[in-house]
Amino acid sequence: MSEAIVTTEIEGAKKLFSGKVRDVYEADAEHLVIVSTDRISAFDFVFPNGIPGKGILLNKITNLWFSKLDFIQNHIVETDYKKFPAPYCNADFLKDRAVLVKKVKKVNFECIARGYIIGSGWKDYQKTGAICGIQLPAGLQLAQQLPRPIFTPSTKAEVGHDENIAFDAMVDEYGDKDASQIRDYTLKIYEFARDYLKPRGIILADTKLEFGFLNGEIILIDEVLTPDSSRFWDSSLYKAGSSPVSFDKQFIRDYLDTTSWDKNSPAPALPDHIVQKTLEKYEETLKRLQS
Repeated sequence: MSEAIVTTEIEGAKKLFSGKVRDVYEADAEHLVIVSTDRISAFDFVFPNGIPGKGILLNKITNLWFSKLDFIQNHIVETDYKKFPAPYCNADFLKDRAVLVKKVKKVNFECIARGYIIGSGWKDYQKTGAICGIQLPAGLQLAQQLPRPIFTPSTKAEVGHDENIAFDAMVDEYGDKDASQIRDYTLKIYEFARDYLKPRGIILADTKLEFGFLNGEIILIDEVLTPDSSRFWDSSLYKAGSSPVSFDKQFIRDYLDTTSWDKNSPAPALPDHIVQKTLEKYEETLKRLQS
């Protein structure tokens, strides 16, 4: 197994910040370079060992979706690192794992579309019968398909967990017009991807999207429909009432639930067989997307 790239440094470049997976660099006054590392996170912790090649897979998957979602503008300027400005064009490790993008004003909410009930949505439903204030039918099972896809935004927590919020909180910050457009884009992207994936044997349970404002226009940014930001289930093995077999990092979450880690202390290293199996799931996602 090759070495995972979990930290990046580019001589002569200005790193602005490191997220859970991506490192963001200044390119010029109007552009950024975003690098997808091999880091992996779960339960809001980044693990000390990464998944070798994961960043390349995430970058390829995102770029593939950007090329298909032609009904909304995105922040991509260039995907070939050799065409980036110096010094990035000389950093060969950026091949297939970096993009040059436009700077935007980010929307301060995670924009989530759910077609099935699982994760934090399932927990909220068990407590209140609703998700983000949206009342749902009684008696739903874990992982059951919802009557229709729903938009369930959440906060972006700098520390700790994101929290599901009502749509009205977005309206309060961005106004009804922009908040409604963000909601409608989120659901349209979800429905497009759901229908694209269905004949490829994948159920898109939910997905988390990021948007930004560029010259007053809402555009799609960051990662799109990857195994890090979405739940992809194997449709041939799907059964409501249990946690479905997935092609995403739910596999890691399920493994961690079998360990003694308390999800509050620093994350332990992942065993080699979990790393390898996770990589295979991400590879399978890209393979099916390209079919």
